[in-house]
Amino acid sequence: MTPSLTELCATYCDRGFLTGVPALDPEELERATEGFSRLEREFGLEYAQYSLHNVHLKYRWVMSLATHPKVLELIKGILGPNVILLDSRFICKYPTKQKSHEAACGKQQNSSTPCGELQYHSAPCGGQHNHRLPFVAWHQDIRYWGFEGGSVASVWLALDDVDRENGVLQVIPGSHHQGLLPHIASSRMGNMLTANQEIPDHLLNTSEAVECPLQAGQMSVHDGLTVHGSEPNLSTRRRCGFVIRYVPSSAYPVQDPDRPRTFNATVLVSGVDEYHHFPNNAPNLQ
Repeated sequence: MTPSLTELCATYCDRGFLTGVPALDPEELERATEGFSRLEREFGLEYAQYSLHNVHLKYRWVMSLATHPKVLELIKGILGPNVILLDSRFICKYPTKQKSHEAACGKQQNSSTPCGELQYHSAPCGGQHNHRLPFVAWHQDIRYWGFEGGSVASVWLALDDVDRENGVLQVIPGSHHQGLLPHIASSRMGNMLTANQEIPDHLLNTSEAVECPLQAGQMSVHDGLTVHGSEPNLSTRRRCGFVIRYVPSSAYPVQDPDRPRTFNATVLVSGVDEYHHFPNNAPNLQ
């Protein structure tokens, strides 16, 4: 039996996340994946991996994802009727191809490698480790967002199937009840977080972590205080999603040097903005 919106919101409040929620139908998913393929061709894979930031202000098809009725129905159930789109970003972990021993040692690379494919040294000469592969350290989203007056709900809208092999999202259920935890600089190479931060191991109970597998077209959503992260993509498949952050209209920006993120792409996507704490950017859509 499909859970009701009330049941979903109660689970979210208790556990700090939801996963496997249906969002895009097959035609919508096809349009989204075709749209992202155009961005990959235009900007290149390295840029598309993490730098397609707030392009909902430019592309109509991206804005349609951020305002999708099924997405907003759940977000309104969580945050209330008046919702501001705070930020968005495409995040991709491309397949990591193990180079041959000769290539890792500096000899000529096999010419059969497809042009433009991202490659990483997952096991340099004499080693078997993945510390240089892109991963996301354990963190809380709210650590980076300089606002108060409400919570942030982060949606991962899957363009690809997501599982353990290609770097599934992992969360620690109920961790949002702990409040904001200290973050330190990560010593592990490959952290995709722009501030290269992580929560110290001694503050985490990772034995309680659960995975959030998704089929393409499904979404997960987690609270800004929910501790989460993800391991490298060790598969031959891409793992790409559209990350969308929403806040209630009651939220307001604050000047906090430890949380310096600014908000230059906010859009009212549901209800009314009775506070006007953020600019309501009119998208110039293509």
